[in-house]
Amino acid sequence: MDINVERTARTEPHQQTADQVLSALDTDADVGLTSAEAHSRLDRFGRNELTAEEPVPAWRKFLAQFADVLVILLLIAALVSAVLWLYERESALPYEAMAISAIVLFNGVMGYIQQARAEQAVAALQQISAAHANVVRDGAPQSIAAAEIVPGDIVLIEEGDTVPADARLLQTVVLQTAEAALTGESLPMSKNSAPVAGEAGLGDRRNMVFSGTTATYGRGRAVVTATGMQTAMGRIAGMLKAAQQETTPLQKELDRVGKLLGLIVVVISVVMIATILLVEDVTGISAIFDVLILGVALAVAAVPEGLPAIVTAVLSLGVQRMAKRSAIVRHLAAVETLGSANVIASDKTGTLTKNEMTVRVIATASGRVTLGGIGYAPEGPLSRDGGGEIVGAQRSELVRTLSAADRANNAVLQEREGRWAVQGDPTEGALIVAARKAGLEAEALDARFTRLGEVPFSSERKLMSTVHSDAERQERLLAFTKGAPDVLLARCSHEFAGGEAHPLTQSRRSEILAANEALAGEALRTLGVAFRSLPKEAAGPEAIDEGVEHDLVFLGLIGMIDPPRQEAKDAVARAKGAGIRAIMITGDHPKTASVIAAELGIAADHRAVTGVEIGKLSEEALEQTVREVSVYARVNPEHKLRIVKALQRDGMTVAMTGDGVNDAPALKTADIGIAMGITGTDVSKEAADMVLADDNFATIVAAVEEGRAIFANIRKFLRYLLSSNIGEVMTMFFGVLLIDLIGLSQAGGGVVLPLLATQILWINLVTDGAPALALGVDPVDTTVMNQPPRPRGEGVITRRMWVGMLFVGLVMAAGTLLVLDASLPGGLIEGTGTMRYAQTMTFTTLMMFQLFNALNARSDEESAFRGLFRNRWLWAAIALSLFLHAAVVYVPFLQEAFSTTGLDAGDWFLCAAVASSVLWLRELSKVITRAMGGDRSGPASARPSATERPDNARAYDRR
Repeated sequence: MDINVERTARTEPHQQTADQVLSALDTDADVGLTSAEAHSRLDRFGRNELTAEEPVPAWRKFLAQFADVLVILLLIAALVSAVLWLYERESALPYEAMAISAIVLFNGVMGYIQQARAEQAVAALQQISAAHANVVRDGAPQSIAAAEIVPGDIVLIEEGDTVPADARLLQTVVLQTAEAALTGESLPMSKNSAPVAGEAGLGDRRNMVFSGTTATYGRGRAVVTATGMQTAMGRIAGMLKAAQQETTPLQKELDRVGKLLGLIVVVISVVMIATILLVEDVTGISAIFDVLILGVALAVAAVPEGLPAIVTAVLSLGVQRMAKRSAIVRHLAAVETLGSANVIASDKTGTLTKNEMTVRVIATASGRVTLGGIGYAPEGPLSRDGGGEIVGAQRSELVRTLSAADRANNAVLQEREGRWAVQGDPTEGALIVAARKAGLEAEALDARFTRLGEVPFSSERKLMSTVHSDAERQERLLAFTKGAPDVLLARCSHEFAGGEAHPLTQSRRSEILAANEALAGEALRTLGVAFRSLPKEAAGPEAIDEGVEHDLVFLGLIGMIDPPRQEAKDAVARAKGAGIRAIMITGDHPKTASVIAAELGIAADHRAVTGVEIGKLSEEALEQTVREVSVYARVNPEHKLRIVKALQRDGMTVAMTGDGVNDAPALKTADIGIAMGITGTDVSKEAADMVLADDNFATIVAAVEEGRAIFANIRKFLRYLLSSNIGEVMTMFFGVLLIDLIGLSQAGGGVVLPLLATQILWINLVTDGAPALALGVDPVDTTVMNQPPRPRGEGVITRRMWVGMLFVGLVMAAGTLLVLDASLPGGLIEGTGTMRYAQTMTFTTLMMFQLFNALNARSDEESAFRGLFRNRWLWAAIALSLFLHAAVVYVPFLQEAFSTTGLDAGDWFLCAAVASSVLWLRELSKVITRAMGGDRSGPASARPSATERPDNARAYDRR
């Protein structure tokens, strides 16, 4: 027998009769499997467990921190420097190699610490599986480890049990299961054993129970059809394994920049070494090593050694700020992805809604009453249609209706630590909350109505009744009944109106049914409520049965829904203003999904595509659908995954939110996965990049704002670091190329460089480090959420940024080499200094160039003098860099390590005056840029918003 034998005929277990499934699995509903057969099947099919991924060893995680191209370049430079030191031994220690190695190690340790938790999504799935299960074997009930269940086992399910495996129901007694984590359905699902025709999503398979879900009411008997990785939960675990972790745009860009810098280093080094070998008389091992020293110096100049560590530090600081706004980031590099997100694909239940059923409307003979408030908090105004106070007959009808709904009820409303919660059925909990909003207190109702018995709800009757004594009229009993309106109305002979019962006419019945249809059209789940008086002798337990559900007096209709969060509605509107499209993906009913989406402003056309429809679409057709449709209902995990991938193929940067097990594969595949911290499962949290500590959809938009600010700051310090490095490379390149013109050739024999490698390393790691970090925490621009998302294809470094950085680098090199020339005898400008003095002047001038450049780097267009003193950290960093450089110039042991000499006040003034030229010239170039029309992307106000463009789904990334 094959585990999937029942599927070979192209039919699923839910489509077959119970006898057909039992026959296919070769088992008996009453006797179950024999112990021998169960043992044999356990050997054949394996244990009922999910296969966990092999954990990545700690040493491999640590080594992965050094796989970055920039880091590899630094390691090569450190290796060459160490070899040269071993050959020459000009200093006590290889300071250059040690400094480079230290920064590489520091960056690796920081990256390893930030990756504090490995992904354990499959392990988390294992935790929600049942530990034990009740089965029938050898004709007798017995409790066994859930891991030992096999296909064909007969399982017994009671209220409160966790379902151990996927199973086809054979018998049910008012069985309900909570499947929200798997299907997204907000309410417990009523189960039965009847076959389900056609293709049905998991949420519509009423004759199936699924591994990891919980029985909330009733009991049942079922035959196991799938175990382990073959269950719906197992398939999710398999998709989690298969889902690839997406590389973020920042990671891609830094990798690209690293490769580009590597190419520049190789090209410049080869050109320079070839030029020297051709022009100079280079002979002997020592001279060749001098040329290699030049190669190391160029590599050090080209590579921004502090960049990896500063990126990590800035992202870490951003993570701390986001945590204060209740957004906890698990994967550091994903922070900036938020800034480029142009689609938020959100689950409905618990994310856009509160996952707390709420009564919205009560319709009685005198009209409709609307209840305000959201969720289980018993707070909210009551208002009648047409306005005015709820008084007289309508107040009497409202009180009777809610009193009956509150008494025919087994749920409990509780307040714990300031949070209201319902223990029991969410629908019944909503009725209690509605009664409290109407001023009906539990103590008063308990004192008047004492429960004597109950007729439990059944899926066949679709009714539930309770019988109570009445302290105010002790000569009678009262039966309160609630249930499906059409079924209940058929059991009613009268209607309560105007303070008394009136016979129900046919026309009035039609009006009530029409009102019920109207409520259903608003995506409200409807219940009817009725009552009747009983004689005192009906108090015996044996007398309380279905017979009390006749000759009822109809009280009213109650319409309820899992309502959208108000803050979610505001957040959707704000996201639209920022050019971000919201999409709803849910396992709930299409009608409910479309109504909630319309209320939130996600989609006004009330169009929803179901999972069954998605399953029939080709990949090309699905891509077209995701451009046009924003609401998807009755979807399973595979459908969610396809939707996310289709959006990504269409060029979208997708943020996927969710809280259930069913969301995990899509969360992992999305560009950034966002899980709920309070209601979210462990699985969804482990699969996500970010967790919302307050489950508030509005926090996502706040996180997007923070992500955009972080990305803008990353651009600022990249602009600063790379333009500074370009200046260093040009200084070294033209210094050697123009060696005779600027007097370097007269300074001594062999190859003479404008700067030593250790001096460049000091500028890159120490002088540049503090200002770069300060730029990374520049205050948030207030207009950041008025801009559309960054196009997916746009790099972190744009063409305009490269032009600006090249211009700055050229100014730096020209000014630095002029100071070098003026400090040496000969050349264009006659000087009198020694080589050590000239290199100190060059070192100081280049350092000050970079400090002035820090003011430029805050924008490619805006003047450096706009908000000049807004970033106090930047000014503190500039002061620190000046202080540290002064120490290198004047402290004796640092003079020895960096080959510097003391400078007088005139020298400092000359260096500062020349270095300030980069600020003035860059200001002039910005004025010209603004006069020519500025950045073509411009402010959001200058262009139509994403939602105003004709092809709004594509408009985000086609610029």
